[in-house]
Amino acid sequence: MAHYAFLDASNVVTEVITGINETELIEGLLPETWYGNFRGQVCKRTSYNTSGGVHNGGGTPYRKNYAGIGYTYDAARDAFISPKPYASWVLDETTCSWEPLVARPVGRWMWDEATVSWVAV
Repeated sequence: MAHYAFLDASNVVTEVITGINETELIEGLLPETWYGNFRGQVCKRTSYNTSGGVHNGGGTPYRKNYAGIGYTYDAARDAFISPKPYASWVLDETTCSWEPLVARPVGRWMWDEATVSWVAV
Protein backbone atom coordinates (compact mmCIF):
# COMPACT_ATOMS: atom_id res chain seq x y z
CA MET A 1 0.00 0.00 0.00
CA ALA A 2 1.24 3.49 -0.86
CA HIS A 3 -0.11 7.04 -0.68
CA TYR A 4 -0.45 9.50 -3.53
CA ALA A 5 -1.01 13.27 -3.58
CA PHE A 6 -2.86 15.09 -6.34
CA LEU A 7 -1.65 18.60 -7.22
CA ASP A 8 -3.42 21.60 -8.71
CA ALA A 9 -1.83 23.92 -11.32
CA SER A 10 0.10 25.71 -8.53
CA ASN A 11 1.51 22.43 -7.16
CA VAL A 12 -0.72 22.63 -4.09
CA VAL A 13 -2.02 19.29 -2.76
CA THR A 14 -5.77 18.95 -3.28
CA GLU A 15 -6.19 15.34 -2.13
CA VAL A 16 -4.19 12.41 -0.76
CA ILE A 17 -5.31 8.84 -1.42
CA THR A 18 -4.23 5.34 -0.48
CA GLY A 19 -3.35 3.37 -3.59
CA ILE A 20 -1.56 0.28 -4.77
CA ASN A 21 2.08 -0.50 -4.01
CA GLU A 22 4.38 1.96 -5.76
CA THR A 23 6.23 -0.84 -7.58
CA GLU A 24 3.12 -2.41 -9.12
CA LEU A 25 2.09 -1.41 -12.62
CA ILE A 26 -1.41 -0.44 -13.75
CA GLU A 27 -1.93 -1.07 -17.46
CA GLY A 28 1.86 -0.96 -17.85
CA LEU A 29 2.27 2.37 -16.02
CA LEU A 30 3.66 3.25 -12.61
CA PRO A 31 0.87 4.31 -10.21
CA GLU A 32 1.91 8.01 -10.14
CA THR A 33 1.52 8.19 -13.89
CA TRP A 34 -1.65 6.10 -14.08
CA TYR A 35 -3.44 7.96 -11.25
CA GLY A 36 -2.36 11.30 -12.71
CA ASN A 37 -3.64 10.39 -16.17
CA PHE A 38 -6.90 9.00 -14.74
CA ARG A 39 -7.59 12.17 -12.74
CA GLY A 40 -6.10 14.68 -15.17
CA GLN A 41 -3.88 16.04 -12.37
CA VAL A 42 -0.23 15.70 -11.49
CA CYS A 43 0.14 12.88 -8.98
CA LYS A 44 3.11 12.37 -6.67
CA ARG A 45 3.76 9.51 -4.28
CA THR A 46 4.16 10.48 -0.65
CA SER A 47 5.41 8.50 2.33
CA TYR A 48 3.31 8.29 5.48
CA ASN A 49 6.49 7.34 7.32
CA THR A 50 8.52 10.43 6.36
CA SER A 51 8.62 13.66 8.36
CA GLY A 52 11.30 16.34 8.33
CA GLY A 53 13.38 14.30 5.92
CA VAL A 54 13.55 11.31 8.29
CA HIS A 55 11.85 7.94 7.83
CA ASN A 56 10.35 6.94 11.21
CA GLY A 57 11.02 3.25 10.56
CA GLY A 58 14.66 3.72 9.71
CA GLY A 59 14.04 3.39 5.97
CA THR A 60 14.84 5.81 3.21
CA PRO A 61 12.95 9.13 3.61
CA TYR A 62 10.77 10.14 0.68
CA ARG A 63 9.97 13.71 -0.40
CA LYS A 64 10.89 15.17 3.00
CA ASN A 65 7.33 15.18 4.46
CA TYR A 66 4.06 13.30 4.13
CA ALA A 67 1.78 15.39 1.91
CA GLY A 68 -1.32 17.01 3.34
CA ILE A 69 -4.10 19.01 1.73
CA GLY A 70 -2.79 22.55 1.29
CA TYR A 71 0.87 21.49 1.23
CA THR A 72 2.98 22.56 -1.74
CA TYR A 73 5.08 20.21 -3.80
CA ASP A 74 8.46 21.80 -4.56
CA ALA A 75 9.91 20.08 -7.62
CA ALA A 76 13.39 21.60 -7.18
CA ARG A 77 13.64 20.09 -3.67
CA ASP A 78 11.45 17.07 -4.54
CA ALA A 79 9.65 17.81 -1.29
CA PHE A 80 6.22 18.42 0.20
CA ILE A 81 6.18 21.60 2.29
CA SER A 82 3.41 22.53 4.71
CA PRO A 83 1.77 25.97 4.59
CA LYS A 84 3.89 28.59 6.36
CA PRO A 85 2.46 28.91 9.90
CA TYR A 86 3.82 32.40 10.68
CA ALA A 87 5.31 35.16 8.53
CA SER A 88 8.51 35.24 10.59
CA TRP A 89 9.31 31.54 10.33
CA VAL A 90 11.91 30.31 7.83
CA LEU A 91 12.18 27.13 5.81
CA ASP A 92 14.80 24.64 6.99
CA GLU A 93 16.34 23.45 3.72
CA THR A 94 17.31 20.08 5.19
CA THR A 95 13.92 19.11 6.63
CA CYS A 96 11.69 21.30 4.43
CA SER A 97 9.86 22.25 7.64
CA TRP A 98 9.13 25.76 8.90
CA GLU A 99 11.19 26.86 11.91
CA PRO A 100 10.95 29.85 14.25
CA LEU A 101 13.83 32.29 14.51
CA VAL A 102 14.00 31.53 18.25
CA ALA A 103 14.27 27.94 19.48
CA ARG A 104 11.28 26.71 21.47
CA PRO A 105 12.00 26.48 25.21
CA VAL A 106 11.30 23.29 27.15
CA GLY A 107 7.77 23.14 28.53
CA ARG A 108 4.44 24.50 27.34
CA TRP A 109 4.87 27.48 25.04
CA MET A 110 2.88 29.16 22.28
CA TRP A 111 4.31 31.24 19.46
CA ASP A 112 3.39 34.95 19.52
CA GLU A 113 3.90 36.43 16.07
CA ALA A 114 3.36 40.01 17.29
CA THR A 115 6.44 39.82 19.53
CA VAL A 116 8.20 37.13 17.46
CA SER A 117 8.76 35.10 20.61
CA TRP A 118 7.51 32.17 22.67
CA VAL A 119 4.96 32.86 25.41
CA ALA A 120 4.44 30.49 28.36
CA VAL A 121 1.06 28.77 28.36
